Amino acid sequence: MKLIATTQELAEACSRLAAHPFVTVDTEFLRETTYYPKLCLIQLASPDEAVMVDPLADDIDLAPFMALMADTAVVKVFHAARQDLEIVWMLGRILPTPLFDTQVAAMVCGYGDSVGYEQLVNDLAKARVDKSSRFTDWSRRPLSEAQLAYAESDVTHLRDVYLALKADLEQTGRAGWVDEEMAVLNSPATYEVKPENAWQRLKGRIRKPKELPALMELAAWREREAQHRDVPRQRVLKDDALMDIVQRAPRSVEALGELRSVPNGFERSRAGGEVLAAIERAQELDPRTLPRIERERGRPGNGAVLDLLKVLLKATADAERVAPKIIASTDDLEAIAHDDAADVPALHGWRRELFGEKALALKNGALALRIVKGRVTVG
Repeated sequence: MKLIATTQELAEACSRLAAHPFVTVDTEFLRETTYYPKLCLIQLASPDEAVMVDPLADDIDLAPFMALMADTAVVKVFHAARQDLEIVWMLGRILPTPLFDTQVAAMVCGYGDSVGYEQLVNDLAKARVDKSSRFTDWSRRPLSEAQLAYAESDVTHLRDVYLALKADLEQTGRAGWVDEEMAVLNSPATYEVKPENAWQRLKGRIRKPKELPALMELAAWREREAQHRDVPRQRVLKDDALMDIVQRAPRSVEALGELRSVPNGFERSRAGGEVLAAIERAQELDPRTLPRIERERGRPGNGAVLDLLKVLLKATADAERVAPKIIASTDDLEAIAHDDAADVPALHGWRRELFGEKALALKNGALALRIVKGRVTVG
């Protein structure tokens, strides 16, 4: 298959694709050695053709592709879209709309939590996915015929998966449920990485509240450094080393160098100096201005209620043929166990109707769980 490598070819292909009600989309990218994903290939398919686009070509401008992604007359179909959407947002500051994510739709249609593309292709397209090229180096040129065949199949099989899931949603009247999830995926806030929030990835490792200021300052420094150098954050400083610094709070070059988790010589590098400066800034933060880290699991009496809510969620998901994950998260259940008026998705919209009202009724003794013929039923 020929790769599109010029802006003119891309514009012509996108014009043809835009004449259809939907296009399927996939990307191949690398990010093992970078902070930001490196886009290496774009695959697109309409009901009657598939095209492969080389974003690394010297003579190509992706503007026609971005225009297609923004065309509100064409549904853009992805599977597990988040990373693909991050790339589109990063390159063009637009998000594909309208959007359809087959992984989310499959969860609504009862295929389980985070169902894989291969399973959907097997079940709905009655085809097999050749995985031999999945982990190849997509940045190398020329791409092999096997790589191109694999990449093409990702969007051609996706057409059948989309049509099957769309029909299922229309039959059950649940298309609106998927639309709610698409609103989250199509929010720029989903892809904006703010260094000042980087500490939240590691907050579970904090042993004492007094460690929070150092964690906030160091995680923000590492995130900014990784973005600036375009390298993975672990290349800047590994998590274990960062947490070791947080817990020991070294105030001198010598003290930083004594930490076994810190690479040799790091303490005397520019980065080492910036780490020490971050520790100093942390000492100056007013504890009263810092966020509180809630630990709902520790609230007395919540454990048994949470366990019951988990059973109710599983029973409801089984009965309604919906993946539990899309109805309520563990955080949702913990919040409901503590507060009837918790502001969580499970107590809003279709989730409240399907599960939230039952959860509140169970919690307050107005609903019971029974075992009938070995299965949990709600009554």
